[in-house]
Amino acid sequence: MDIRPAATLVLTRDTSDGIEVLLLQRTWDAVFMPGYFVFPGGRVEEHETHGREHVIGPGDAEISQTMSVDEGGADYMLAAVRECFEESGILLAVDQQGRLVDGDHPAHGDRQAVFDGDLSLAGLCAKHGLSIPLDRLAYLGHWVTPPGPPRRFDTRFFVTIAPEGQPAGHDGIETIDQVWIRPEQALEDHRRGQRLLGLPTIRTLRMLSDFETTEVLMRYAHANPPEPHPSQPWPALKKGKAVTLEPGAPAYDEAAKLDPEGEGSTHAEIIPGEPVEVAAGVIRLTAPNPGMMTGPGTNTYVLGHERFTVIDPGPADEVHIERILEVTGGVIDQVLVTHTHKDHSPAVAALKERTRCRVFGWPAPEGASQDQTFRADDEPEHGDLIVTEAGILKVLHTPGHASNHLCYLLADQELLFSGDHIMQGSTVVINPPDGDMKAYIESLYDLLAEPLRYIAPAHGFLMGQPEAVIDFLITHRLSREHKVARALEALTPTDLKTLTAKAYDDVPTAIHGVAARSALAHLLKLEAEHRAFRKDDLWHVRH
Repeated sequence: MDIRPAATLVLTRDTSDGIEVLLLQRTWDAVFMPGYFVFPGGRVEEHETHGREHVIGPGDAEISQTMSVDEGGADYMLAAVRECFEESGILLAVDQQGRLVDGDHPAHGDRQAVFDGDLSLAGLCAKHGLSIPLDRLAYLGHWVTPPGPPRRFDTRFFVTIAPEGQPAGHDGIETIDQVWIRPEQALEDHRRGQRLLGLPTIRTLRMLSDFETTEVLMRYAHANPPEPHPSQPWPALKKGKAVTLEPGAPAYDEAAKLDPEGEGSTHAEIIPGEPVEVAAGVIRLTAPNPGMMTGPGTNTYVLGHERFTVIDPGPADEVHIERILEVTGGVIDQVLVTHTHKDHSPAVAALKERTRCRVFGWPAPEGASQDQTFRADDEPEHGDLIVTEAGILKVLHTPGHASNHLCYLLADQELLFSGDHIMQGSTVVINPPDGDMKAYIESLYDLLAEPLRYIAPAHGFLMGQPEAVIDFLITHRLSREHKVARALEALTPTDLKTLTAKAYDDVPTAIHGVAARSALAHLLKLEAEHRAFRKDDLWHVRH
């Protein structure tokens, strides 16, 4: 699938309550992100280059250097200005006297022609004697759509102060509504399930919420262009042969971290029993229990140099237990578990018996999937600190997947051992009654307040850009919640099976039984938020 270049323009304005930004709502008929609120933006077209003849400010070379691209940086900016005009009706341009155009300028009469592609931005400028002041734009960031969606974009984000005297108006085709809103309010609306927002929009809004005025924001954005993340293909090994990893591939972030020179020395596969040093003093050792629910297997993490701490020793598999003892030389001071599902904690008993280690974790809740043999010496509280030879671990209670779930943050390296709270390449199961969707989403939000650089999941490779990973999980869940809520509104009152069929019409019917557990988790969250209620096994909307 081709990744299309795209550009987005964040329009800002000052109010007595602080900065506001313009968001447009995409049509519900859109193939990509239907109903979502987004910043104006779209594809970079080949004809954008002609617009360079009508710009004021830095040239393409300077802009491209700021954006860490070889050339064409100015074309991204011009596309952002054009798309903003098409979608919102706001044109960032100056006349021959250097004045920003207002709402009465005749150029607005050509908005439809630009939208239809009959008139380019360069043609608009030539017709009306306008110039595009690229010095009024600042570069905010870069986002590549991860694999999965029907369309993928390599999008550059820019910010500017909206010109006065130009009212915003959606185009009525690609966008169906618009709103000027404070970034904090938009994020709160999203958290409450009242406004659909995508990952890059959330990340941008969170950054904008740190500023009180547009002047301070623009000064900061011009002086602090974002550092580029690795985005080029990365070499690695798989089954002994050289392979090339594309951004978004499961092993990509790990390969870029462990092999920063790109020598192709890291493995693009997880091999059970094969120790991998994923951070200073941290070894990953994967159990031989691959499967639909465990991916390549459950990761055990061994921390230390001479005396060791083990996180999630895994199932009661004698081969895996012997590998843990071999890697540590049997010198295990403490064992920590993230939770007591049967692929994570049963090996604790054998390690306790053979090493006399101290065990940290919370008791197993009731349920067939829980390891009722688990016994802890310590039940750490949220915020407690545990000393290891690799550094200090901060305990974070993260219920949702399991009520007793804990994550451990290796503070100095900003490395989060996420257990099953965050997994790679798989949606975390939220199965009531112990699984709690409301608690899960709130726990994800809590993690955004922690300083994270990498996530070490219990299943899969190291994951970079933690904020984007967490935002994706939140957005995925809230998008599904929105479908559940819309289905409930359409069907109320309804039973769980009927609602699941409508809210999960995009997944195979064969797995609607599993989907019904997730639908129930969403309904229970809506019930806790006083947005739904249950009576005689039927679910109702609460108005």
